[in-house]
Amino acid sequence: MRIVDILSEDLVIPSVRATDRDAVLGEVVRHVVGVRPEVDRDTALRVLVDRERIGSTGIGQGFAIPHGKLPQIKSLIACFARSAEGVQFASLDGKPVHLFLMLLAPEGQSGIHIKALSRCSRLFKDPQFRGRLMVPADAHGLYSIIMEEDARLGRVEGAGGGGDGRDPRS
Repeated sequence: MRIVDILSEDLVIPSVRATDRDAVLGEVVRHVVGVRPEVDRDTALRVLVDRERIGSTGIGQGFAIPHGKLPQIKSLIACFARSAEGVQFASLDGKPVHLFLMLLAPEGQSGIHIKALSRCSRLFKDPQFRGRLMVPADAHGLYSIIMEEDARLGRVEGAGGGGDGRDPRS
């Protein structure tokens, strides 16, 4: 599973305007619906908000992976969004979230959902990578950095890197 398989440049939001958790989720869902009209806005937003009520998807270090399952989609969808100011998201470390990678998975496909969550966690655990994502001004620059890091992670894992995202040569 690679991020390039589920994320496209038109699903990158360089600057969310929202300032709280539910508003960020709403803004990201509206963007996704504009690109992928098969996604039902109300259902997607309800699923994401309900998931956050169970427990925050803010995993810490300025990163969150809001996610959920939808009955009407046929394949996994990812949307990346960034907030320069940061948003309180009830993260595990209590710090604001700046980087969001939302995942929507088809209902009944838990395996692909879990693989995508795992890949995202490995990809975004590198602090240098997260820092690089705070620099570009546009979707193209952000998408390019994500694709470069995704390819690098794939090479490391393919070279026997153990799947933890760290380069075994360092």
